[in-house]
Amino acid sequence: MAKSVNKVILLGNVGKDPEFKALPSGQPVVNFSIATSERYKDQQGNQQERTEWHNLVAYGKLAEIVRDYVKKGSKLYVEGRLTTRSWDDKDTNKKVYRTEIVILDLSLLSGRGEDGGSSGGYSGNRGGSSEQRGDQRGPAGDEYAQSTQITDDDIPF
Repeated sequence: MAKSVNKVILLGNVGKDPEFKALPSGQPVVNFSIATSERYKDQQGNQQERTEWHNLVAYGKLAEIVRDYVKKGSKLYVEGRLTTRSWDDKDTNKKVYRTEIVILDLSLLSGRGEDGGSSGGYSGNRGGSSEQRGDQRGPAGDEYAQSTQITDDDIPF
């Protein structure tokens, strides 16, 4: 079988406070979305910005970390895998699809005085334990994080 890769890397801002709950098995799960922005010039040469919203889900220890340290406006660096769930809508009996990113690694980029918790990295793919590491992206990653600021006016809900 040929090798395949399913990896997503995002750097953006949380749109609203994460929704934390437990699965019937008792495993913690959290759902939330982050916004990423792209700047480009249109045909007239005017600077434009396009915002894309991404649905994220975290399980286990990562879900608890998100619950405790992430809130609306927090800056995050996320690594994960893309997945699509489907179910039958109870009202319309039609199949509904939701594409989301399952978080495998997470770095909190907001400082204590800003919109999130302390800076640090946490990973769910290392035996289920949380692991803190320093920011290895360097100053360019921080500059990009600063340029992705969103305001309440940018949030569509």
